[in-house]
Amino acid sequence: MFTQAKNQLHTLRDLLRFAVSQFNKANLFFGHGSATAFDEAVYLVLSTLHLPLDQLEPFLDAHLTLTEKTQVLHMIERRVTEKKPAAYLTNEAWLGDYRFYIDERVIVPRSFIAELLQTQLAPWINDPDELHSALDLCTGSGCLAILMAHAFNNARIDAVDISTDALKVALRNVTDYHLLKRIRLVQSDLFSGLPGQRYNLIISNPPYVNAESMAVLPKEYHHEPQIALASGDDGLDATREILHQAANHLTEQGILIVEIGHNRKLLEQAFPRTPFTWLETSAGDEFVFLLKRSQLPG
Repeated sequence: MFTQAKNQLHTLRDLLRFAVSQFNKANLFFGHGSATAFDEAVYLVLSTLHLPLDQLEPFLDAHLTLTEKTQVLHMIERRVTEKKPAAYLTNEAWLGDYRFYIDERVIVPRSFIAELLQTQLAPWINDPDELHSALDLCTGSGCLAILMAHAFNNARIDAVDISTDALKVALRNVTDYHLLKRIRLVQSDLFSGLPGQRYNLIISNPPYVNAESMAVLPKEYHHEPQIALASGDDGLDATREILHQAANHLTEQGILIVEIGHNRKLLEQAFPRTPFTWLETSAGDEFVFLLKRSQLPG
């Protein structure tokens, strides 16, 4: 089929149509940066051809060389047969205007906290220039730590992960953004490797998928490190530990921000006396909570 396509498809428009058809036929899952088969096709085709990702229209009727068609069709075939998220095929992921290198040592970056950092966490951070220390817990590729460094110019940041492999990816991204003097990478199981450290701000996008959901995840998720997804029977194992330990690592006026997926109702049942503030994101107000140090349980 793909050999035949190489001979019969000529323009970028042709290849996009073919990609969408193949993606739909294969029942691919889109949840790692693209929402639809068309969006994923546009990204893969433009990325493979080294064209601007936000400029499709000028190139739609451009004829591709044989080499270009071969490269694009190979990428489409891999997406269909391997069921890998597109980000692993291109080794890049985007959060807003920021590009990050990624591979299968880390999950594909996707976090509502990234949206909130675009506004420097207003109104919860009164003066961004006065924020001097921050922690990104479960940093993975280092993307949120890097976004924090850009949001808070005077902050020194610790980026923590239990996985040494993930930290190697984070090191590459921190280096690419010339932030080695401001971001310290630490191998640690949550707070265990941070004795005595306190921060003005702690953010975390920890594992939060429950056992039942892990058992039925689409194939695309099986390419991601399971340690970065699974968090016990109810999905709250990591979040519980963070809530119980965070007060010991926040300054007096420090705040904690954690993303928890679809676990809001379960979390509120587990901590009925904790006054969670749920932050508004593009998908609603049930995915990210904020707590001041004085509000933390225990």
